[in-house]
Amino acid sequence: MKVLIAVDSFKGSVSSIEASKAIAKGIRNVYLDADIVLLPLADGGEGTVECLVHATSGRMVSQEVTGPLGEKVEAVYGLVEGGRTAVIEVAAACGLPLVPKDRRNPEFTTTFGVGELIKDAILQGCREFIIGLGGSATNDAGIGMLQALGFQFKDAVGDEVGFGGRSLTEICVIDSSQVMEELNECTFFVACDVDNPLYGPDGAAYIYGPQKGASEEVVLKLDSGLRFFAELVQEKMGRDIHSFSGAGAAGGLGAAFSAFLEGSLQPGIELIFGKIHIAEKMKGMDFVITGEGRLDAQTSMGKAPSGVARLAARHQISTIAFAGSVSGDLSGLHKLGMTSYFPILEAPGSLEEAMESDRTLANLERTAEQVFRLIRSVEGKK
Repeated sequence: MKVLIAVDSFKGSVSSIEASKAIAKGIRNVYLDADIVLLPLADGGEGTVECLVHATSGRMVSQEVTGPLGEKVEAVYGLVEGGRTAVIEVAAACGLPLVPKDRRNPEFTTTFGVGELIKDAILQGCREFIIGLGGSATNDAGIGMLQALGFQFKDAVGDEVGFGGRSLTEICVIDSSQVMEELNECTFFVACDVDNPLYGPDGAAYIYGPQKGASEEVVLKLDSGLRFFAELVQEKMGRDIHSFSGAGAAGGLGAAFSAFLEGSLQPGIELIFGKIHIAEKMKGMDFVITGEGRLDAQTSMGKAPSGVARLAARHQISTIAFAGSVSGDLSGLHKLGMTSYFPILEAPGSLEEAMESDRTLANLERTAEQVFRLIRSVEGKK
């Protein structure tokens, strides 16, 4: 029995690696000598660093950086491919969980720490970067990140502006004379799964500002700041940082990576799949196991399990998905190539109970064992 286990994390409960090991244990309760390959997944968001480091035998690097509130935080990123490539989740340096609920206000939060992580990786010799957007507490159009890399944004009297989205309307001059020279040698691949423009009703401030702590009044200010900055960049640099898909991702970091660092924004799952060579690792497998915390109508719209199912179908391999919960019309998953899916919950209970780590791991092991008991029974009758 040869099985590839490629699951995403069960967010808020267990990591993709933990989930993979639990499923493998359940399979081996039935097939003691099963040949199992663990390939933890991520779609560019939470777990991307861990996923790529595990899949490529890379290593983690811990670095003290400036957090979203300007206070020092410990952030982790990955080095893969012999140290040539750095994998960075922006949330590690400017993520919403780093800001207490009573202090959340994207007028003041900064992406400076993201730039410090990039700088540290450059000094370690990295020239290729895989960036996972998502989960940020910021709305500064990435100026904090750019400041850490040497870009200077100056006000009317020539002083550099401060941190946060409130500073965007103060910028009069964009000075790139002190930018790290090594950036010219760097390539940025940015995992981005949203298509928001930088400003306007569908932009960063209106769509994501409230969940980052912005009141209606603050949303208006932030949106005005993004518009002001976009018009300034158009005027001074001749670059459109507003209208392309993903410009508004992570409070405008999508715009900053694209326009200032010539980053390539692409769907996270496509980027990750290419780096972990999942298609090659599927060859010769009898089954592929995938899954995530919740399977719903959005799963078929580019999330990891749907990508796994689609790829496995091309190789004519059956795909089984496990999820903490299953809801909505999931017929689209079958059309994509998913053979079957199973919720792992054992009994009714609260969400908090269902997401307890030990319970999730036990449920994954039990469900995997039961499914493969059925498979073995059917095989025995052939």
